[in-house]
Amino acid sequence: MREIIQSDVAFDIRNSRLVSGLVFWDQKGVIKASKSILHSNVSSLFVAEACVCLEATKLGIEMGLGSVTIMGDSKIVINKCQKTVRDKLIIAAIIKDIQSNKSSFQEIAFRFIQIIENFQAHKLAKDALKKGEELYLVGETLNYNETTLEERCPQNPD
Repeated sequence: MREIIQSDVAFDIRNSRLVSGLVFWDQKGVIKASKSILHSNVSSLFVAEACVCLEATKLGIEMGLGSVTIMGDSKIVINKCQKTVRDKLIIAAIIKDIQSNKSSFQEIAFRFIQIIENFQAHKLAKDALKKGEELYLVGETLNYNETTLEERCPQNPD
């Protein structure tokens, strides 16, 4: 079983601001780190979803993970991350960076999850956008809901 990084975005289209919300779960389903990152001058939600996936790979590298599953709720971005074909979309440069980061892991997978299963990452991003503050907690949990990963999103066999 791999460790998991769930990712989501909160996007303020009026001000072109984005917050990446990342939650790192260990193999036992316990939150080991939470991170929110503020971005500015983001052109669209599509670009925002690609940015958060890139930030998830960076968090995995920072945490020294060998094997990770990155989960997000943008099917298009997840599908682009799974393939190695060069992309011609507006997010091509971001996808290229994600592909480059893959070599830092022994195993990496990208998986789509429903928004409802992505509660922790969504809430983290939304709150950080509202407050205009970044957050990086390692070994601490947020007070949103003290549940394990299995309780929030049961694993389906692939």
